[in-house]
Amino acid sequence: RFQIPVSLDTYKSKVAEAGIQAGADLINDIWGLKYDEKMAPLLAREKIPCVLMHNRTKAVYRDYLNDVLADLKESIEIAKQAGIEKDKIILDPGVGFGKTYEQNLQIIQKLEILQELGYPLLLGTSRKSVIGLTLELPADERLEGTLVTTVFGVIKGCSFVRVHDVKENVRTIKMTEALLGR
Repeated sequence: RFQIPVSLDTYKSKVAEAGIQAGADLINDIWGLKYDEKMAPLLAREKIPCVLMHNRTKAVYRDYLNDVLADLKESIEIAKQAGIEKDKIILDPGVGFGKTYEQNLQIIQKLEILQELGYPLLLGTSRKSVIGLTLELPADERLEGTLVTTVFGVIKGCSFVRVHDVKENVRTIKMTEALLGR
C-alpha cells in the first residue's frame, strides 16, 4: 500500500488484472493493446488509466512518422471500441522499442506531431540506448542526456516523463517550465 500512484508495465491481461486487484493505478501496455485482445476490455471495465505505447516487432516502416501516427491511431481505436474513456488514455512514442537509433532521435525531435492525436504524451527516455549511443556512455552515466530529453519533452508538450533520477528531473522540469512561462 502506497500513497503514490503505482504503474504496472504489462501487455498481458492476466498480469494486469492481478496488478489492478493488488492496487495498481495505471497499466502501461508496451504493445498498445495489440498483443492481448482481453487487455482493452479489462481496462475499460476497471476504468483504469492506461499508457498506449508505440511498438513494432521490427524497425521497418514505409513512411516512419506517418506510420507511427497510424499505429497509435490503431491503438486508440482499439481502446475506443472497448469503451476506454478518452481521459484514461496516455500515449507513449515508444523510444527504444521497434526503432533504429536514427528513428529514436527523430521521434524525440518530432514529438509535436503526436499532439495532433489529442491525448497526453508520456516520454520514457531515461538512460535509454539512444542516449548511450549518442554520448558513448553506459546506462549509469546517462543522467545529462536524460535531462536533455526531459527538457525537450517538456518543450514539445509531453505531460509525463518516466525517469530513474526523479529529483534531478523534477528540478529540470521546474526550471524548463519557468523559462517557458508555465
